[in-house]
Amino acid sequence: DGKKSAPVRLPLPFQDVETVNESAQERQLLLDMFSRNQPGEWRNRLIWGDKKYVLPSLLPEFAGKVNLIYIDPPFATGADFSFTASIPDDPLTDGNQSATFIKQPSMIEQKAYRDTWGRGLDSYLQWFYEACVLLNELLSETGSMYVHCDYRVNASIRAIMDEVFGATNFINEIVWKRTTAHGDAAQGAKRYDMVHDSILFYCRDANRYSWKTQYVAFSDEQIAQQYNKTENGRLYRLVTPTASKPGGDTSYEWRGVRPPKGRYWAYSKAKMEEFEEQGKLYYSSTGQPYIKYYLDERPGVAASSIWADIMLAPTSLERINYPTQKPEALLERIIKASSNEGDLVLDCFCGSGTTAAVAEKLGRRWITSDLGRFAIHTTRKRLLSIPDVHPFVVQNLGKYERQAWQTAEFGENKEKAALAQARYRRFILDLYGAQSLEGYNWLHGLKAGRMVHVGSVDAPVLLGDIKAIAQEFWKAVGKDTGAATNSVDVLGWDFAFELNEMGKQMAADANIKMAFKRIPREVLEKKAVEQGDIKFFELAALSVHVTPEKARTVRVELTDFLVPPDDVPEDVQKAITHWSQLIDYWAIDWNYKGDTFHNEWQSYRTKKQPKLQLAATNTYLTRGTYVVVIKVIDILGNDTTKSVEVEVQ
Repeated sequence: DGKKSAPVRLPLPFQDVETVNESAQERQLLLDMFSRNQPGEWRNRLIWGDKKYVLPSLLPEFAGKVNLIYIDPPFATGADFSFTASIPDDPLTDGNQSATFIKQPSMIEQKAYRDTWGRGLDSYLQWFYEACVLLNELLSETGSMYVHCDYRVNASIRAIMDEVFGATNFINEIVWKRTTAHGDAAQGAKRYDMVHDSILFYCRDANRYSWKTQYVAFSDEQIAQQYNKTENGRLYRLVTPTASKPGGDTSYEWRGVRPPKGRYWAYSKAKMEEFEEQGKLYYSSTGQPYIKYYLDERPGVAASSIWADIMLAPTSLERINYPTQKPEALLERIIKASSNEGDLVLDCFCGSGTTAAVAEKLGRRWITSDLGRFAIHTTRKRLLSIPDVHPFVVQNLGKYERQAWQTAEFGENKEKAALAQARYRRFILDLYGAQSLEGYNWLHGLKAGRMVHVGSVDAPVLLGDIKAIAQEFWKAVGKDTGAATNSVDVLGWDFAFELNEMGKQMAADANIKMAFKRIPREVLEKKAVEQGDIKFFELAALSVHVTPEKARTVRVELTDFLVPPDDVPEDVQKAITHWSQLIDYWAIDWNYKGDTFHNEWQSYRTKKQPKLQLAATNTYLTRGTYVVVIKVIDILGNDTTKSVEVEVQ
């Protein structure tokens, strides 16, 4: 009901937020190639954003070029975007100070859930249909798409896939037994235990799609029973090449022997000749042919449409406590079956990052995205844990998405740009609970006696802005502004690296108290006011000690980290006895050039290594002045960045 025939198409440029695991030498090589107008080396892409913006933005570059798509879209549960946040042990004590709590979805994630399921199945199907149309356009002529779903939407999704891809391009419905029986009936449920999901397998063209048969490994008992012969150290078994039904010209005479009565050769004569050339035929004393199947060439039974051999055990080291995590073996079977090395794999609901991790290990290129900030952070850490992981970029649509939103919501007529800007500021002020203030360039509102500045959608708040705000503040003093204190709240989408500490100091020198608060991404919705309590969080404060040492070496040490407590439950705050417990990951760009943050070193927590390294050193090849940028990501997935200029002798 209410179906629309085509998705909204608004391609936007991607912004590189971070390049991960790229050395200074690799970066310089790419810059040299760029200066010579030569294509640079491929970089895998981890994108933070909603698929309704991400997919149209991929089309200009990747239409018809994606070889394999796997998606595990959210099911009909309110927990699709929640996650378990952990407070690690206090590094200064031997006692166990750890604690966990459920981090509820952000407003933008709650809005995405309501948009998807607001009208029940109808709105979900519209949401999925729009994604399916765009994904079909991204898929190559020999490409395949796998959709992971459950009993609630299985039938409806298949109907949509039939419409978009064509029913003739349906290949399989795979039944994946994801768990053992969990006693629904014993708990009073009048049904069979729900232990499986479905994976729908479609292709762009049923006559051309890429395919490699996958095998379910033999058990040790099966190997002992069947593979009882050895040739040059290789185990093999003998199989009679006959079948119960004819398959073309399969009743021919082979080396003087015909199939037994009622049986037929299982292969054509040409195929039998091929087996003989490969040395894979064995003859009995009566001339009866047998085919040799070597264990190292065929290590199991060809996989069927029922997969009961893959599960993610509760105690598995692979498990990272992400609610929708899938086993790597599941994605390994799919990727091996439907792609080749070097092919491009896409997943626009990356979750814990299983698709990207497996594609990386199998030598495929990959693009993956997610709406959830924590999903992006989880995936980044997971990829970094892979030995020799290729450099990849973290991207978003950043200011371009905000510009498109501002134009759509507040006007696009350049002659009325000032009016549109004023409407935008009033909208943000309303969400912040402030009154609009007219007649000023840098002071836009008033809340509880504090002045308010609203930052632009397409530029970060800079130190120059702080100076201008301070100057205008004192010009306004004495006028009837309603300001009761020497305080200003600065609201911004992005902030310069050094702004939190240096900006506060600059304001303090002007006898003004400033608070810097980030405008949350969830306000990019028309009815943000109706969605609930929009929170503007203060920036976290990061303290570092950067020390030049001998022999062109620089040492960076984290010394303190403070985050606003609003997002952490009070009872969990009691478990925090040292500031480092708030940090989950941090990275350093030793050679920041004023563009993208390049992760050249990092330390992060894992199940195997829960402790965090709080200091790092780097030795430069040459003397000079360098800008060192430090990025910290806290246990909720929020990032804080600081830059320091250092003189290397």
